[in-house]
Amino acid sequence: MIQSTTIALSDMTITRANVIAKKTGSLEIGIAKAIMIEQLKEKMAKGVAHFIFQKKDGTIREMYATTFKPLIDKHIVGTGVSRERYGTTAVFCVESGAWRSFRWESIINVF
Repeated sequence: MIQSTTIALSDMTITRANVIAKKTGSLEIGIAKAIMIEQLKEKMAKGVAHFIFQKKDGTIREMYATTFKPLIDKHIVGTGVSRERYGTTAVFCVESGAWRSFRWESIINVF
């Protein structure tokens, strides 16, 4: 018997999956990475999350970051333009105490 699983994806997750699929040439990779980003964003909204991604120069970066409002409120400057419009996600790196971003297709793992 074949078992099937249904996954409900948000509009933003579908958008991310399509952008990643275009850049990687694989819809499967696009969906997998978009789901990882969704999980990462949920974790960061509640506290500090640990994840790995590949930087533009090819090096692997491990990061502990957050978007938890009580931790980042004093660091929000904002220009009104979301990084999401450019295929990246902005996060507050707790190790460097500064805002960083990563390209969606570069996510490797979320812990």
